[in-house]
Amino acid sequence: MDPTTDNAGYTGDAGAARASLEALRAEIAKAVVGQDPAVTGLVVALLCRGHVLLEGVPGVAKTLLVRALASALELDTKRVQFTPDLMPSDITGSLVFDARTAEFSFQPGPVFTNLLLADEINRTPPKTQSSLLEAMEERQVTVDGTARPLPEPFLVAATQNPVEYEGTYPLPEAQLDRFLLKLTIPLPSREDEINVLTRHSEGFNPRDLRAAGIRPVAGPADLEAARDAVTKTAVSPEITGYVVDICRATRESPSLTLGVSPRGATALLATARAWAWLTCRDYVIPDDVKALALPTLRHRIQLRPEAEMEGVTADSVINAILAHVPVPR
Repeated sequence: MDPTTDNAGYTGDAGAARASLEALRAEIAKAVVGQDPAVTGLVVALLCRGHVLLEGVPGVAKTLLVRALASALELDTKRVQFTPDLMPSDITGSLVFDARTAEFSFQPGPVFTNLLLADEINRTPPKTQSSLLEAMEERQVTVDGTARPLPEPFLVAATQNPVEYEGTYPLPEAQLDRFLLKLTIPLPSREDEINVLTRHSEGFNPRDLRAAGIRPVAGPADLEAARDAVTKTAVSPEITGYVVDICRATRESPSLTLGVSPRGATALLATARAWAWLTCRDYVIPDDVKALALPTLRHRIQLRPEAEMEGVTADSVINAILAHVPVPR
């Protein structure tokens, strides 16, 4: 079949990939109610080969969201419940002595998957948290001097509770910066919550996604075609300058002790390109940058203590910067 061209100028393969990824919303909605922004954020992260930090109170379907995404994308997924006694080898794997062969063999840990759900990552000590750094950045695990590549695609979706700090270990800035996006999972609206309860009363079982009707609507081939198309999304010098100006403004904000690094600027440009492609454009506009600024930057800045006492939040600082940085025309 000859490839056709869609309305953004891409070949049919890219257009089909976009349609498949857009179908994820409807498929995941069979299990998760009212979390379209989080679904979109996870898709953007997959397109950018990034990782996601999900923040929300217990019981807002963070785990279910990740499991539903993996099922709809036909990806392998594993879940690790982070606890204070979790060891790095519990995540990465370890060498195990085989008495039959009198040799050590490597037993892969749960990180060897496509979509790793790191549940309550801030409940484990920094040593175990840092065991994910190499996997997230290099997409490999080194055990006993041997580097072992991780499957492709690979995404870490880590969750944390924003209201319970007793017995937790805040993520260090270096690790926070490795997450492409920080998505906040809000409590559902009254209508959505009624929908959730109605589904459960009708027999919905969150542990059986197949019974809920979730079927694979996209796969690794669609994801690879989409990633290739995203890299062809045009970025003008004016947009590049706009991204840089936003990030530089965070470094000069009187409310912050830490602004966005160049890695954060690169991340914002990447997520804006992915969003532009998802909205059927082959070029980036300022609105794409604005749309992804909060989830891409909110975890990369650090508030001054006096600003926090006055009720200033990371989101309010970023919104103020977006309102003052000149928008290219």
